[in-house]
Amino acid sequence: MKTQAKEPFKFRTRLTLAEVTGRRAFTLAELLEGIKQADDESIYYHTHRFLKQAQHLVPEGANDFAYWVTNYVQSDWLGEQLTAIDIVRFSSLEDIRLAFVKTIERYLAKTPGPVRTVAPGREFHFMRAVRFSLPTDFTATDRAGFIECLREVSVSTLYLHVFEARLRPPYGVDDFSHWFETEFGDKAVGRAVARLDPYSYTLEGLRRRIIRILEKGAGEAKCLR
Repeated sequence: MKTQAKEPFKFRTRLTLAEVTGRRAFTLAELLEGIKQADDESIYYHTHRFLKQAQHLVPEGANDFAYWVTNYVQSDWLGEQLTAIDIVRFSSLEDIRLAFVKTIERYLAKTPGPVRTVAPGREFHFMRAVRFSLPTDFTATDRAGFIECLREVSVSTLYLHVFEARLRPPYGVDDFSHWFETEFGDKAVGRAVARLDPYSYTLEGLRRRIIRILEKGAGEAKCLR
């Protein structure tokens, strides 16, 4: 069985800056139109930042759209429907956008009557995420070395390779699973990691769970720095 990778795994980290778009929404109809018109970086900002920020608390599956609808529009039912959209199960930001669009459209179609307008200062502000992927000093050439590196990298690195990776080719696949399958023909890792529910773990908890998945069969550590 192959134990050394031909192509080492080079851990990277991420940096995200928030950018104001200038677009606002005072009603659900305006929120819907804003989501339709928003670019991928805006959809990403409003749906994924909760996962990254929940480093010490268990994530609740929230997103900015659901939060605003629940707390400012005061539509608990729609807020629950938007919260229930499982963003990590989608393989593209366009699919995520369509899920929110369809949910709000169904609600508006079934809820005739006057449109609720929130007061100034409570409107929804559309933002964009300007993302950067940066190299780190951590490189692994085998399973044991990978585990040792994974113990030391930042949660931003973990987030990049597990969550953001699923939104780029090969779509729906995290970087860890892709490397183990490509370099070692190990599909079991991919299946085990794919089954993990990110809403049931903090990022640190997710790190520990992935390490436990990988520990079986690990030999001498070879994390290169």
